[in-house]
Amino acid sequence: MLTAFVSALKTPDLRKKILFTLAMLALYRFGATLPSPGVNYKAIHQCLNEIGGGANQAFTILNLFSGGALLQLSVFALGIMPYITASIIVQLLVVVIPRYEQYKQEGQAGQAKMTQHTRYITIGLGVLQSTGFIALALNGQMFAGCSQAKDVINGRDPMTLITLVIVMTAGTAAIMWMGELITDRGIGNGMSLLIFTSIASRIVPEGQNILTNSTPVVFGVLMVIAIAIIIAVVYIEQGQRRIPVQYAKRMIGRKMYGGTSTYLPLKVNQGGVIPVIFASSLLYIPTLITSLLSGSGAATSAAVTWVNYYVGSPGSWSHMLLYFALIIFFTYFYVGIQFNPVDRADDLKKYGGFIPGIRPGRPTAEYLQFVLSRITLPGSLYLGIVAIMPDFFLSYSGSTSSNQNFPFGGVSVLILVAVGLDTMKQIESQLMQRNYEGFLR
Repeated sequence: MLTAFVSALKTPDLRKKILFTLAMLALYRFGATLPSPGVNYKAIHQCLNEIGGGANQAFTILNLFSGGALLQLSVFALGIMPYITASIIVQLLVVVIPRYEQYKQEGQAGQAKMTQHTRYITIGLGVLQSTGFIALALNGQMFAGCSQAKDVINGRDPMTLITLVIVMTAGTAAIMWMGELITDRGIGNGMSLLIFTSIASRIVPEGQNILTNSTPVVFGVLMVIAIAIIIAVVYIEQGQRRIPVQYAKRMIGRKMYGGTSTYLPLKVNQGGVIPVIFASSLLYIPTLITSLLSGSGAATSAAVTWVNYYVGSPGSWSHMLLYFALIIFFTYFYVGIQFNPVDRADDLKKYGGFIPGIRPGRPTAEYLQFVLSRITLPGSLYLGIVAIMPDFFLSYSGSTSSNQNFPFGGVSVLILVAVGLDTMKQIESQLMQRNYEGFLR
């Protein structure tokens, strides 16, 4: 892997792409620390010191994906999450709305329309989320337990608040633009690399928090668990079921085409990290709602306490079981959206391909559905185990804090490893293309 990276730096055009990608990532990290107008950063830093570096548990995953920018209310406070949510919404609309299904079948032109709709939805979500977070900051709910929780925003006049909303929404648009630039002119998937950068930027400070607030033994155990998770993720992410495909020979004019044999790869983790993000986001919604309703009455306070303990507390068994079940459900749901056996069987039949021993058409679709359902089960179990393993350790150790070891948890490691492997594969494939060009010359 390192050899491929060094070889890429020696290739002029690949070196330009890598340097461009690194420049965009550096600009992204600069925007994550750029102050927003009207925000009292002295009060924010005092609150972060008082509550130990984290606020409400509902903000941990959002703060992680923003690289710590959310709790500082910086220009890039919303991070990449609005774009991810918009992309997921558009993918779901493909199944629900026939118009989007037509866009998907139109090829590049239809994909351009779907990308445009994703951008519009991203801006709309940016306005909604920035308004919600600013409202939470004004009410003191974002830094609950801090003596200056309600002083993090200097003014409460409408002009100051509108300016904050516009700045944060513009930051979301800039992040979306940088991600698309990286995809077009750089190396790897731009949005994935931005998430990778956000998570990687939190590893060192959160590791220092663990070492400061716990014993070296706990820190060592966490490092061993993190290494074991990385090894397991790398091993399973590379696993796939290869279904053999044979193409029949065809005469077109005076030339014969086809007659080749290949395979259809079905990954064990066909859904990637999206099911885990779905489940995490859904679990944090009740906690976010209860943070808005806290202090509204005795009955409401009892409901808030119940939700925070049984749903929002990562160390509780109810939270882990619900999290595990949601991951399995969303894995099957997302894989069912992404991979359509009927369409894949029709494509094989159209181009003269068939699976040996399986008739083309409907039998091929049924066979692909059978294989997909068989490999999705271990894939979903793998995602669930990796995701709840840090929470299980919290429950076993008796700790109640999830903010300290969150960057070393399953979601973080899954994203880091998956994005790293995908980027290195793209570098290796481009190097191989250039080697073939040199050989043919």
